Amino acid sequence: MEIKITSPAFEEGGLIPEKYTCDGIDISPPLAWTSIPEGTKTLALICDDPDAPVGTWVHWVLFNLSADINELPESILPERSLESGAKQGMNDFHKIGYGGPCPPGGTHRYYFKIYALDIELNLEAGASKQELLSAIEGHILSEGQLMGKYGR
Repeated sequence: MEIKITSPAFEEGGLIPEKYTCDGIDISPPLAWTSIPEGTKTLALICDDPDAPVGTWVHWVLFNLSADINELPESILPERSLESGAKQGMNDFHKIGYGGPCPPGGTHRYYFKIYALDIELNLEAGASKQELLSAIEGHILSEGQLMGKYGR
């Protein structure tokens, strides 16, 4: 069964409010999810933009989020490790944590993808999206995604 991921800030396929972008205060949006499968040990989250001119642009990498957690408030601090024990990776702005939509022009799609995993990852904070994807291979129990748009 697919994980259902939602945000009170925008609907599937809807516009991401400016405050969650580089044109606003650039904070992470609130997210919530349901339908985490039994046996899930941790969750991982990736936000990326497949419409970037240089190829897919990574906006957020988060992993080792406890399976007991079913939402993230807005404005997750850009720290390597969170109070919950989760770790944040490096985005393509070369920063830890969330970097909001900031397209050079036109409207882009931003995918918030969540993965239910059967393991706790042995990755250091600051890991890249590619390192995360390699580490979760063969350990994904279920996944889901939420897509929002932003244009300039």
